[in-house]
Amino acid sequence: MVGVALAVLSQGGLFAALLTAMVLLLCVVGIGLFLLPETIALVRWVCSLGRQLATHSGVRVDDPYRPAPVSATGRPLAGFARWRWILKDPVTWRDLAWLLLGVPVGLLMMLPAALLYYVGEGIVLAAGLWRPIHDAGYGRWYGPIHIESYLDAGLAAIAAVGFFVIWTYFAPTMIRAHALFTRALLGPTKSEALAARARHLTRTRDDVIDSGAAELRRIERDLHDGAQARLVAMGMTLGAVERTLEKNPEAARKLLADARSSSAAALTELRDLVRGIHPPVLAERGLVDAVRALALASPLPIETSSNVIGRPPPPVESALYFAVSETVANILKHSGASHADIGLTYEHGKLRARVVDDGHGGAAFDAGSGLAGIRRRLAAFDGSMTLDSPSGGPTIIDMEVPCALSSPKTSSF
Repeated sequence: MVGVALAVLSQGGLFAALLTAMVLLLCVVGIGLFLLPETIALVRWVCSLGRQLATHSGVRVDDPYRPAPVSATGRPLAGFARWRWILKDPVTWRDLAWLLLGVPVGLLMMLPAALLYYVGEGIVLAAGLWRPIHDAGYGRWYGPIHIESYLDAGLAAIAAVGFFVIWTYFAPTMIRAHALFTRALLGPTKSEALAARARHLTRTRDDVIDSGAAELRRIERDLHDGAQARLVAMGMTLGAVERTLEKNPEAARKLLADARSSSAAALTELRDLVRGIHPPVLAERGLVDAVRALALASPLPIETSSNVIGRPPPPVESALYFAVSETVANILKHSGASHADIGLTYEHGKLRARVVDDGHGGAAFDAGSGLAGIRRRLAAFDGSMTLDSPSGGPTIIDMEVPCALSSPKTSSF
C-alpha cells in the first residue's frame, strides 16, 4: 500500500511541478507574482506528504523550512519581497527537484504492488483457473511454467510462493530506498539543521526562563498566603501571651495552644510546598516509585507499569515526574475518566512515559488544559510530547526524553 501511495503521490508531484513552472513563466508578465506563494504552498504540502510517508517507512525526515522573515514593521513579507524570499530559499528548489525526479522513482514503487499481484495470479491459476483456460484451447504461462496439467499447476503454486518470498524482501527494500531518496532531497542540510537547532535552543531557553519565573512567583505566593501568614499570626499570638501571662495565665495558655496549632499548620504547609518543588519520594526512591506513589494517592484508579532499570539525571527525572503529575491532574479535572494507565519504558537511549485514560477525549494542546506548557518544559530537555485524543476517547499521551540511566538499582512496579 505504501508503494502505491508513493506512486500516486509522484503523479501529484508532477502536476505541482508543472504548475510551478507555468507560474514562474507567468512571473515574466507579472501575473505569476500573485500566484507563486499559493503554488509554493501546494508544493510544500505535497512534499510534506512525502516526508510523512518516509517517516512511516522508518526513515525520519525533518521539516527543513525556515520561518518566514518579517518586515521592519514586524509584519509578514508581502508582494515582491515575499516572492524574492521564496525563490532565494534553496529548499524551494530541492522541493521542485524531488517532485520532478520523484516521477520515475515513484513509478518504480509500483513494482512491489505488481509483484504481489503476480503472486495472487499464480495462486488463482494453481487453484483451478488454469483448467477452463486450457479447455478453451489457450495456453497459459506463469513465469517459465506452461500450465497444462495439475502437475504444472502445482509447480505454478510453488513458483508463486517463491515470488512471494522475493516480494517480502524486495518491497521493504524499495520503500526504504525511496525514503532515503526523500531524505536526501527533502531533509535539512547540516547548515539548516544547525540553524533549526539554534532556533530550538533559543525558544526552549525562553520557555525555561518563563517557566522558572512562574515557578518562583508560585512559591512566593504560596509562602505569602500560607506559611508566612501563619508565622506572622503566631508571632502576634506570642506577643499577646507575653502581655497576658502575668495577669491572665489561663488566657495565656489558650493563646499558646493557638500558637502551637499555627506552628504545626505552618510546618505542614512548608512540607507541602517542598513536595511541590521536589517530592522526597522522588529524591529518595526515584521516578518509578514516585509515579507509583502518585498513582496510589490519586482518587482515580490508576495502573502502573515499568521496565526502567536505574535512574535518569535528576533534572530529567524531575521534569518527567511533574509532566506525568500535571497530566494526571488534567485527567482528574477535565476527562471524566474512570480509569487510567501509566507506563514507563526506556529503550534506545530514550525515557518514555505513556498516560492513557478512558475519558471522553477531545484534549488538545491549545484548549487551555496546560498540555502545551508540559510540552514546552519537556522540549527544554530535547524531549517531545504527542497527543492522541479523539472525541469519545481514549486519550493517549506519549512523553519522551533522551537521557542515560545510572545502573545500580532495579526499580519496577
